[in-house]
Amino acid sequence: MKIKKAIIPIAGKGTRFLPATKQMPKEIIPIINIPMIHHVVLEAVESGIEEIVFVTASGKFSVEDYFDRNYELEHFLETRGKTKELELIQKIGSMVSVVSVRQKQQLGLGHAVLMAESMMGDQPFAVLLGDDIVKNPIPCTRQLIETSLKYAGAPVIGVMNVSPEEVHRYGVVKGSAIEGTKTLVMESMVEKPKKEVSPSTLVTPGRYILTPDIFDLLKNIPRGAGNEYQLTDAINLLCKNRKVYAHQFQGERYDTGNIMGYLDATIDFALRDSETKDGMVEIIRKRFKDHGVSL
Repeated sequence: MKIKKAIIPIAGKGTRFLPATKQMPKEIIPIINIPMIHHVVLEAVESGIEEIVFVTASGKFSVEDYFDRNYELEHFLETRGKTKELELIQKIGSMVSVVSVRQKQQLGLGHAVLMAESMMGDQPFAVLLGDDIVKNPIPCTRQLIETSLKYAGAPVIGVMNVSPEEVHRYGVVKGSAIEGTKTLVMESMVEKPKKEVSPSTLVTPGRYILTPDIFDLLKNIPRGAGNEYQLTDAINLLCKNRKVYAHQFQGERYDTGNIMGYLDATIDFALRDSETKDGMVEIIRKRFKDHGVSL
């Protein structure tokens, strides 16, 4: 069954990026010249997603505007003969169908996903977190979709391996590996455990393929960690009702939800791009010299 819809929660306040996020959504902050959210939406589109549902809050209108047409700007570029730039923004404005729903209170990821229930229908759907970027020739979401199809359309959680010192930052998966694959049959997830009691070092950075039965579970879970409605708690219940899989995806993941992750992505993207690589190398060399830094 083709998965056509994706939920991208973007209702957070982006306090780690203040004061920039006082007036603009964190998701619009660019990595070089491309907003963070563009990379996430592009992954969805390249995975076959046709409709994005943004779960938003007040002050997030510019995210929707970014994926809309801007006829005034298009006219300006056309009259100035800026064909390359015109084609670029026209492509952005037509890359995917976008709708939004408001999350009036930020009550956790589980609550955010539940806000989009009426738009998902009775089909499986993807969830991508708006501040996690994963780059790979085969998009991460497509890898999860293919895994879901392999196992009769079952829910699939994207996971990656981290060091024991990092597990306290994530939801950690417990499960049984399927021989010869990168996939596990899930038993449960633990939200942000201490390394001494963590069931594994396989964690989810924010990529999911879910089925509509998750919504009834989300409606009935109590508040969990942080006094919020945690998607992890609903997935644990789902594991008791049906088979749920965790798949270790391939790709480079960037946590752009914090300053250091954002800087890492910016430098790495610049070094990967042939148009900016040499310039970035020169900048790094100069600044190392200026500040007396040596490797």
